[in-house]
Amino acid sequence: MLPVIYFLIFKYGPMYGVQIAFKEFNFFEGIAGSEWVGLDIFREVFQNNDFFKALRNTLLLNLLDLIISFPAPLILAIMLYELRIIWFKKFAQTILYVPHFISWVIIGGIVLQVFGTESGFINNLLTGMGLDAIPFLSNKHYWLITYLLVGVWQSAGWGTILYLAALTGINKELFEAAEVDGAGRFKKIFHISLPGIKTTIATLLIINLGNMISIGFDRPFIVGNVAVRDYSEVLSTFVYRVGIESGQISLATAVGLFQALVGLIFLLGANYASKKLADESIL
Repeated sequence: MLPVIYFLIFKYGPMYGVQIAFKEFNFFEGIAGSEWVGLDIFREVFQNNDFFKALRNTLLLNLLDLIISFPAPLILAIMLYELRIIWFKKFAQTILYVPHFISWVIIGGIVLQVFGTESGFINNLLTGMGLDAIPFLSNKHYWLITYLLVGVWQSAGWGTILYLAALTGINKELFEAAEVDGAGRFKKIFHISLPGIKTTIATLLIINLGNMISIGFDRPFIVGNVAVRDYSEVLSTFVYRVGIESGQISLATAVGLFQALVGLIFLLGANYASKKLADESIL
């Protein structure tokens, strides 16, 4: 009963405010008293160049995350699964999982201390060796690489759990039979481990594709800055900048509603594809 109440209050209740996207919102008159303007706000959104830049960056960063971050936990899971030294395996798992539980605010401080142009550890080391400092956080191309690598470091350990769980479900007799037939470690990985978790890999890939339009606020906002806004401005930070900083509540709500609807379409498509995949695997 309590979960139902929670969702009604905190998930469905706020949907009342969605109508702001179709009104010229006025703080003094409130939601009910604000004037209806139909789709005028959406027309304003689609004529805003900053919106399309944020949309492009959202899709770009999510696509690059998919290419770089998606294989990382799979590779780590296979490496950990193949380890025979139990104590080192447990130690490595703990070290890999820890970043997932660190706040992005703290991670932002770590990034600044490590990659800062003037005070960062890496650049201090480079300048101490007589080399030029690298603008990891002020050059948009270097920032993009830094953003992706930090994302891998923060998320890879958690994703590893899912693949390790799938790997432990593979019949051990298959590995024993392959070893008797003379298969080496790499052959067992490519012919037993990977085929054994292909459904898990495909399902997680589809889910990630379903989340292409959505992106968290913390990571691009904390790691990004004004100098790299051409890449760091995404839909979530655009909504914050327009809605909170500029006070254009109707515009921000319209962007949020657009993002939610497109995300819903992606997720429904991903759900349909995953069901089809599950049915085929059963057959």
